[in-house]
Amino acid sequence: MATSTPHRKAYAPPPGGPRGTAADPVPRPSWRSRLWRFDDKASPYAYIAPFFLVFGAFGLYPLLYTGWIALHRVEMTGLDRMEWVGWDNFDRILNDPEFWTAVGNTFLIGVMSTVPQLLVALGLAHLLNYRLRASAFWRTVVLTPYATSVASAALVFALVFRADGGLLNWLLHFVGLGDTNWANGHWTSKIAISIIVIWRWTGYNALIYLAAMQAVPTDLYEAAALDGASRWQQFRKVTIPSLRPTILFTIVVSTIGSMQLFGEPLLLEGGRLGATGGNENQYETLSVYLYNYGWNLGHLGPAAAVAWAMLALLLIIAAVNWLVGRFVRTSAV
Repeated sequence: MATSTPHRKAYAPPPGGPRGTAADPVPRPSWRSRLWRFDDKASPYAYIAPFFLVFGAFGLYPLLYTGWIALHRVEMTGLDRMEWVGWDNFDRILNDPEFWTAVGNTFLIGVMSTVPQLLVALGLAHLLNYRLRASAFWRTVVLTPYATSVASAALVFALVFRADGGLLNWLLHFVGLGDTNWANGHWTSKIAISIIVIWRWTGYNALIYLAAMQAVPTDLYEAAALDGASRWQQFRKVTIPSLRPTILFTIVVSTIGSMQLFGEPLLLEGGRLGATGGNENQYETLSVYLYNYGWNLGHLGPAAAVAWAMLALLLIIAAVNWLVGRFVRTSAV
C-alpha cells in the first residue's frame, strides 16, 4: 500500500516584518554604554596626543619654518623683511669651499671619535660584566663624564691642550717630545676634539653595552665553555653576535652626535677663532659653520640652508646604516 511522504511547508514570514521585531524590539544602548565605547576608541589617541602636539610645536613647525627661511633672504637685523630667492641660498653654500671643508672636518672628527669610543666602551662593558666588588660604584664612575656639561668639559680640555703652559704639552716636554700647538694644527686639532668626545661619551655607550650583555642568556656561555672555548673566543663568538643590534644602534646615535658637534670645537680656542673653526677652518664643523653664518654674519637664509643640508646628510647616513644592518642580519642567518 503506497504512502505519501509528508512535505514540510515552506517558511513564510509573518506579515508585518520578521518574527519578534514588533514584539521584542532591540534595546538601544544606554548613554553609559555609548560613553564606554567612545572612551575605548578615543583614549589611545588621547594618550599619544601630547607627543604629537609637542613634536608639532617644537619639531615639525621649526623644521618647516627653517625650510621656508632657506628659500628667502633674511638678515638678523631685519627679521620682518623677507625676500624670496628660491634655491639661491642652497647654491651659495654648495659652491662655498668652506662648506665642504666643514663637511670633511665633520666626517673626519666623527670617524676619529666614534671608532675608538665604541671599541673602548665595548671593552669597559666586558670588564664591568664580571662580578666585581663595588660594581655599582665603578658603573657610576664610568658614567660621570657623561653627566659633565659640554662647556665644562671643553673648557677643561682647552686648558689641557693649550700651546703655552698646557698640561699635555708639559708632559710631552717632560719626556723630551717638545711642545705642540694642538689648536692650530690640521690633525692635532681634530685629535684634541675627538679626545673630548671620547672622554664624554665612552661611559654612556659602555653602560648601553653592559645592559645588552646582561641580557645574553648564560646558557650560551656555558655551552661554549663545555665546547672548550676560551674567554676571548666566547667574547667573539657569543657576546659580539648577541650585541650586533645594540652595536648598530650606538653607531647610528654616535654618527648623529658627530654631525651635531658644536660645543667642543667652539670652545677649544674660544672667541673669534673658535667661532670660525680655527685660523684656517681646520676644525670647523657643520654646526660651527651654521653658527658663523647665522649669528656672526647674520645671514639667516644660508644658515637655514645649512641646517637642511645637515638633515639631508643625516638621512643619507641613516640609509647607509640601514643597508649595512640589513646586510649584517642577512649574512648572520
